[in-house]
Amino acid sequence: MELTLTPMTEEELARLWEPLEVGYAEDLVAHRGMTPEAARERSAQQMREGLPAGAATEGVLLRVARVGDTEVGWIWVSLPGVGTAGGPTQAWILNIEVHPAYQGRGHARRMIQLIEAELAALGVPELGLNVFGTNTVATGLYRSLGFEVTAQQMAKRLDPAG
Repeated sequence: MELTLTPMTEEELARLWEPLEVGYAEDLVAHRGMTPEAARERSAQQMREGLPAGAATEGVLLRVARVGDTEVGWIWVSLPGVGTAGGPTQAWILNIEVHPAYQGRGHARRMIQLIEAELAALGVPELGLNVFGTNTVATGLYRSLGFEVTAQQMAKRLDPAG
């Protein structure tokens, strides 16, 4: 069966909201050195700002990925000029998730291909995203789909003198 993307409902967003908020906070702790409390607050704030009207937020594409009747993941994309990511001509993948039971089957690749087609039909000339440097699986996928590194953020942990 073919993977399809359909607009996310408010009910689907409500079900996915908490896991997304928690998961992003965990990434902030692991990759940005934030405390769990600060990371959770930052995650919640960014979600509220990015989706002020929930699934009906203008300039945002929230899509659920399905194979037949089975939900396998979802993708969140901001259109050009929306929010701080992407800028005036670039859409931005804010999050892409494949549920654990369905990973490793090419679903993320197909989700990106389908969202690219939707964006191209809207006249969007470019698509960008951020990826944590330690996520080598995602980095490999994005490179194989033609994404190029346009910026890098680097960090080094220090052992403070005590």
